[in-house]
Amino acid sequence: MKKYLITSPHFYTDVPAIFTQKLEAQIVKHHPNFVLLRDKETPNYTALADAFAEVMQKYPHIKAFVHDSIELACRLEIAGVHLSGKNFHKIQEAKTKTREVIVSTHTKEEVQKAQALGADYVTYSPIFSTPNKGVPKGVEDLEALLEETSMKVFALGGIVNEREVRFIAETKVYGFASIRYFF
Repeated sequence: MKKYLITSPHFYTDVPAIFTQKLEAQIVKHHPNFVLLRDKETPNYTALADAFAEVMQKYPHIKAFVHDSIELACRLEIAGVHLSGKNFHKIQEAKTKTREVIVSTHTKEEVQKAQALGADYVTYSPIFSTPNKGVPKGVEDLEALLEETSMKVFALGGIVNEREVRFIAETKVYGFASIRYFF
C-alpha cells in the first residue's frame, strides 16, 4: 500500500530552513511514496516550493507534488500537481503540462469525473473523523467505491496512527494520504 505524505504549515512551518529539516526527518522515518507540498496560507509558497523541490531531488524514488499550481509543478520539474476539488476544469491542462495529476474527491461521482477527465489518482475523504471535514465516510463506503472504480484511490481523512492504517489496508485501496500520521 502506497503512503502519501501531505505537509501542513501547522506542523512543518513556512520557514524554508525549518521546513526542509522537518520534511526530511519525516521522509527518513516513514518512507513515503508520494509527498505533497500543501500550504494554502503562506505568501511564501514559491520559496517554500523551491526548498521542497531541493529536498525531493535527494529522493528521486518519491513522487513530489505541489498543490493546485500547474505552472509551479512544471517549473520545479517534479512529478505533478494535486488539484483541489474546485479545479476539475484544470485536469486536462495539468495532464498536458505535468507528468501526473492527483485530484481531491469527496463523492463517488467526483471520482468518476476525475477518472473520465484523465487524472492519475484521487484522494477520497474523509474516511475517518477529522477536524472540519464533515461526516466520515467509513471503510465500508471506501470499499464500495473501490468495487466501482479502477481509479488509483488514496484514502484520506482521520488517518493518524497504525489502527486506521490497518483498517485501510484490509481494502483494495491504492494507498493512504495523511498529514497527522506523518508527523
